[in-house]
Amino acid sequence: MPTRLLGWSAALLATVITLAIVVGELTDAGQRRWWAARPLTTDTVSGLLVLLITVLVVNQLLNRRQSRQRGHAVAAQAAIMVAQAARSATAVSALTGGSGDRDAASDGFRTYMLMLLTGAPVLIDDPVARRFLEQAQYLGGVMARQLAAMDRSPDGPAAPGDGLDGAVRQLQSAAAPLLQLLSPQVRDAIQGIGRTAEE
Repeated sequence: MPTRLLGWSAALLATVITLAIVVGELTDAGQRRWWAARPLTTDTVSGLLVLLITVLVVNQLLNRRQSRQRGHAVAAQAAIMVAQAARSATAVSALTGGSGDRDAASDGFRTYMLMLLTGAPVLIDDPVARRFLEQAQYLGGVMARQLAAMDRSPDGPAAPGDGLDGAVRQLQSAAAPLLQLLSPQVRDAIQGIGRTAEE
C-alpha cells in the first residue's frame, strides 16, 4: 500500500474511532456515566485522539506539498537535461555527418553524461522520471557508440543513422509528462538557455 494512502487511512481510522466514541457517549447513558466518572481518562483519550488526527492530517498535507515541490524540481532537471541532450546530439550528429568539430562533440557528450550522473538520484524514485532516466541513458549510449565509431575510423565520417535522432525523440517523449508540471514561462526560459548555448 502506498505511503500516502496509508497515511490518509490512518487519519480516517482515527476520525472514525473518535466519532464512534462521541456517538456512543451521546446515545448510551451508561457510557456517558462511565466517561463522566473518569475525568482524567476522558481528557487523556480525547486529547490524544485530537492530537493524533491533527498530526496525521497535517503530515499528509505536508507530504502532498513536498511531493508537488519535488515534482517541479524533477521536471526542471528533466528540462535542462533535454536541452543539453539536444545540444550534444546536434554536435555528435554534425561530427558523424562530416561537418562538426570533434572537441565540441566530445565536450557536449561529456557535459550531458555528467548531468545524467548528477541528476540520476533525483530521477530514480518516481516511475515517470525513471522512464525518462532510462531514455536519457539510452541516448548517452547511442552518442557514445557514434563517437567510438568516429575514433575507430578517423579518416572518414561515420554514416549518420536514425539511431541518434530516434533516441532524442524518445527522450523528448519520455520528458513530456514531466515538463507538463512546469509553467510555460519556465519551459520557454529553459529552451531559451538551450538556444543561447547553441549560438
